[in-house]
Amino acid sequence: MQNNLVIVESPAKAKTIEKFLGDGYKVLSSYGHIRDLKEKSFSIDVKNHFAPIYEIPADKVKLVNDLKKEAKKADMVWLASDEDREGEAISWHLYEVLQLEPEKTKRIVFHEITKTAILNAIKHPRTINIDLVNAQQARRVLDRIVGFELSPVLWKKIKPSLSAGRVQSVAVRLIVEREREVQAFVSEALYKVTAVFANAKGEEFRAELGRRFKTKKEAQAFLEKCKKAEFEIEDITTKPMKKSPAAPFTTSTLQQEAARKLGFTVAQTMRIAQLLYENGLITYMRTDSVNLSDLALDTSREAIVSRMGEKYVQTRHYTTKTKGAQEAHEAIRPTYMSNETIEGTGQERRLYELIWKRTLASQMADAELEKTTATISISGEEDKFIAVGEVVTFDGFLRVYKESYDEGAEPEGEMRLPSALAVGQALAYKEITAMERFTQAPFRYTEASLVRKLEELGIGRPSTYAPTISTIQQRGYVEKGNREGTERPYRILSLQGGKIEESTKVELTGSEKAKLLPTDVGIVVNDFLKEYFPQIMDYNFTASVEKQFDEIAEGEKQWGDVMEHFYEGFHPLVEETMASRSEHKVGERILGTDPASGKQVSVKIGKYGPVVQIGTAEDAEKPRFAQLQKEHSLETITLEEALDLFKLPRTLGELEGKEVSVGNGRFGPYVRCDNQFVSIPKPMDPLSITLEEAVQLIREKQDAAAKRVIKTFPENPDLQILNGKYGPYISYEGKNYKIPDSIDASFLNMEACFKVIELQKEKAETRKIRHTAKRK
Repeated sequence: MQNNLVIVESPAKAKTIEKFLGDGYKVLSSYGHIRDLKEKSFSIDVKNHFAPIYEIPADKVKLVNDLKKEAKKADMVWLASDEDREGEAISWHLYEVLQLEPEKTKRIVFHEITKTAILNAIKHPRTINIDLVNAQQARRVLDRIVGFELSPVLWKKIKPSLSAGRVQSVAVRLIVEREREVQAFVSEALYKVTAVFANAKGEEFRAELGRRFKTKKEAQAFLEKCKKAEFEIEDITTKPMKKSPAAPFTTSTLQQEAARKLGFTVAQTMRIAQLLYENGLITYMRTDSVNLSDLALDTSREAIVSRMGEKYVQTRHYTTKTKGAQEAHEAIRPTYMSNETIEGTGQERRLYELIWKRTLASQMADAELEKTTATISISGEEDKFIAVGEVVTFDGFLRVYKESYDEGAEPEGEMRLPSALAVGQALAYKEITAMERFTQAPFRYTEASLVRKLEELGIGRPSTYAPTISTIQQRGYVEKGNREGTERPYRILSLQGGKIEESTKVELTGSEKAKLLPTDVGIVVNDFLKEYFPQIMDYNFTASVEKQFDEIAEGEKQWGDVMEHFYEGFHPLVEETMASRSEHKVGERILGTDPASGKQVSVKIGKYGPVVQIGTAEDAEKPRFAQLQKEHSLETITLEEALDLFKLPRTLGELEGKEVSVGNGRFGPYVRCDNQFVSIPKPMDPLSITLEEAVQLIREKQDAAAKRVIKTFPENPDLQILNGKYGPYISYEGKNYKIPDSIDASFLNMEACFKVIELQKEKAETRKIRHTAKRK
């Protein structure tokens, strides 16, 4: 029997595929890339047509040696990495590093891990597509050039340890610009008029006036006219309507829907989808195609007919319209449409069911609706009230799936109008209300809406959305946070029974959750790059680079030529910016003068983040600094707020012979006693807190800490049994290990603790192996 070696990217995939191939095939994993650009050096030979200088990382050397041995023993080596550019590059690196022979090497691809797909791939092997490899190399090299050359500029001009990236910097720009739109937005008040009418049978329905009033005076004058006005149905139109289902999922639309419907982050969605793919449950999860195979169409039809009947079937062929769409993969769908649910974790089941429903709905009949619009005249007035009713007459795909929408875009739900309405019919009003409404500021980006915007602009590709969003948060340029909002009064004028009454209510405005917010560092870096490197920050340029990668993948362009053209314009800008001098530090803002000292007060990015500074380097005395708090921003902090930061620390007194003081840190105000720090809760003012209140906070923290410790071991001070939020756990050498529920923590001795630690390490290693498909 022939000795076949199959190399895939992840061990989970290897296990699944080995079951299908049987005897004569050994399936091993490369654990992603086996070599990459050197980590701490430029690794690009600019003079040699931008040739990359690759190395095998230290942690991959043993794996590579093992793969070499196995490849030498094999009669045929099958390179079975993923079907996109990254996967093609992994196969090429394996071919080069393992020194494989052309006649003993075959490249196979599949977009689902099923027995049929794997065996079909074996029957139809191909050679490595060097154009796809070059497209991946072009992206990797260009991103290395930008990151490696821009980062030192940021270190010198703003602060150490900053870094820049081609796609990431543009993503930050979108978030910064949206934040500025929100800050600059001035809300405008308008009065929305709605009425509740009744027909002769007493059936009630709601209608809205066709325009809005700018002032309370105008709204009140209109209601006065309505007191004696007569209302009549002037026109009724009824139109049949159809709603069609959304296309099957692409990477982008899956990330958006999983965020809106399931509350998943973009990275979380991709991690779970990767597991589903590797376990043979869904097709490949990095795709911008909405196409479905004939097999998927047939099995979807069978699933619909068996569950709902023939009338619910409508076979559809979708075409990809995404700007710069990549290789013609299939959409993300279940591998077996007959499986409505799967075994797995709660998250895996929920994501799978979302994919199953979306796929099934895409092959179902349109929903049929009936939309009725009634126009209601007002005697002596040109204005009209409009009542709209919408009724679903056939649910079609809505029986299975209803698409979610971004904030502010959700259409209204079903509303019925009375069936007895007729043209010329007189109506009586029950109530007419003029409510003060306010124009809404633009919504800040969520992870999902940012993905949608990047895709709309043609920036990035399916494989880049999740890492881009993770990177800008890890680098501290953007954070996910909430805005609490503020209370705002609004007026209501209500006409009822011939009388107009006015009331005031209060609403919460500006409250947002889990939004992407730019940090001060992110804003300063964005403004600096926009000023000095406009090409890198230009949306059209970033999208055109993606287009050039596509052209390289199609064999239409040489990737070295693309690099050369870019570098000729970029590198001189780097040198020029490094050499430039400016009067003020990048991002610095002068607030005014300190009344006490007469010195300049400014805000800027310091070594450890945003700071307020009193004085300058030229003064005889050294400048004084205070860290900005989370609620402050370089762009909006006032002189008064800045000076308040210097009122701390304050000394309150003593506790057991040790000084008690109040200070302000990076994470907010705190009480300090010796080396113990206690955060001051929000309602308390750090400028007016008393010694007694501070001591109470310290005692409460000490009591909580005492309850936290279950057991200590004098012979091994690094070992403790502690009580945590999720139950008892072992703390050892800075790491935590969960104690199984079946074990009573108070009876554990030192030897038993180490057995628990070993058990949890083994479990962690198993999980690590399962998740290793993650690419570099």
